Amino acid sequence: MKVVELYRYPVKSLRGHAVRSADIELMGMEGDRRWMVVDKDGQFLTIRQIPAMTTIDVEHHGAGILLNHDRHGSHAVEAPGADAALRQVKIWKDMVDARSGDPAAGAYLSAILGRPVDLVYFDDPKNRPVDPQFGQPSDYVSFADGFPLLVATTGSLDHLNSHLASPVEMARFRPNIVIDAEGEWAEDSWKTIRIGAVELRIAKPCARCVITTRDPVSGEQPDPREPLRTLGRLHRSAKGGIIFGQNAIPNNAGTIAIGDAVEVMEAGASNLT
Repeated sequence: MKVVELYRYPVKSLRGHAVRSADIELMGMEGDRRWMVVDKDGQFLTIRQIPAMTTIDVEHHGAGILLNHDRHGSHAVEAPGADAALRQVKIWKDMVDARSGDPAAGAYLSAILGRPVDLVYFDDPKNRPVDPQFGQPSDYVSFADGFPLLVATTGSLDHLNSHLASPVEMARFRPNIVIDAEGEWAEDSWKTIRIGAVELRIAKPCARCVITTRDPVSGEQPDPREPLRTLGRLHRSAKGGIIFGQNAIPNNAGTIAIGDAVEVMEAGASNLT
């Protein structure tokens, strides 16, 4: 098995980009989901509420980003310094301290999204612990939904697409690491894998939502039922979640790249049970 695709998403729920290699930090891929769009109350916003978020492109430049939109042009944003104001924001059930971003970036995004929003930055690598039910005390995550990395396999996508009238692309599922693996759902039995010098613990399966029904570039919804309806018939957890991909936690930092071999260091029973 080997790595065939890598994706970074600098701003949660805005467009991601394929990369050839990536530095893996303990809280995830370097530069991944370090920024987040929030409403004026600090509540995080995603494609679930605002499909137009997928129309905003993001380029990662060190600690900064470049936002771009077909009709609204570009806006460069520098990461706020340690002297920038802190504010509490809410992501799912977590209250997290974040640095207030450039007010002009908030205005730029507000004009595109049609509502007042702010852009905030995650600068403290130990600011948000992973759910202790699935992680260790030393595990942390940025503005990703709950875990540092999301791993998916080509075999599982091929299996899903073989049951769909209109195949979908991997980008629908917003993974970080895509592994070329034969057969469907092999990843459910992985406990620890190694990619290059980086070890990843497979923490839990990833339950999917309506985001997967939207085109990852336009935000349009070709079929509001698919691929969730078919995926739900093929691959559910014992708790009823519709599953595609596995959440992972790095055991160590390092660099991974397209073409790197993937070794299953520990496997066991499916974690969907």
